[in-house]
Amino acid sequence: MRLAGHHALVTGAGTGIGAAIVRTLAAEGAKLTLVGRRREPLEEIGAGDFDALVAPADVTVRAEVEACFATAREAQGPITILVNNAGAAEAAPFSRVTEDHWRRMMAVNLDALLHCCQAALPDLLQAQAGRIVNIASTAGLKGYAYSVPYAAAKHGAIGLTRALAAELARTPVTVNAVCPGFTDTGLAAEAIGRIQAKTGRSAGEARAELERFNPQGRLVDPEEVAQTVLWLCLPESRSITGQAISVAGGEVM
Repeated sequence: MRLAGHHALVTGAGTGIGAAIVRTLAAEGAKLTLVGRRREPLEEIGAGDFDALVAPADVTVRAEVEACFATAREAQGPITILVNNAGAAEAAPFSRVTEDHWRRMMAVNLDALLHCCQAALPDLLQAQAGRIVNIASTAGLKGYAYSVPYAAAKHGAIGLTRALAAELARTPVTVNAVCPGFTDTGLAAEAIGRIQAKTGRSAGEARAELERFNPQGRLVDPEEVAQTVLWLCLPESRSITGQAISVAGGEVM
């Protein structure tokens, strides 16, 4: 139980990578706060055999974040681990990107990191080993066609990670980013559906279109991402900070 005594708050905790992270940190003894916009999936994950608080909130809204974190702190104690996993992706040719599309991508993939990191920071600075892990993307390390707003936001998330890590280097807090490639989650299923709709390909052919980005020829398993997050949260990882760690089967960045 290597995280016994820790309180981990995970955003986007109800599905996919977030749910895998919750289960992995709980298995190591952490108390959890599960944050997301929809209560039902949070309650489903939180019904496991571990100490979990369900705290619905929209992480793009500063007031909701502050209220949510205050509730989490009161119920579970000071936050010692923050995992910023909430995110969303929308695809469009650059010529058709609207200001609303741009703002949606920035709000959930970048602005939310500002809100959550600032809300958790006083607790993290008082922790013996505070941890911030931002779930970015390989899109934050390279460019993908038809995803300019998403890639720009994820590049920003990595920039925030590196700058904040430098600022906090003489404190007990580490700040890192994990950058999954195409991962077997609902977001990938949506991407497969879009490929099918636009190209007329079968589901298998559309999935293969995503798998080709990974030299191992597969989608990443959410558990692989969760294990990387766990490693960064352990006390012995205190020298790892300001990093953007790719979990993508060797995809060249």
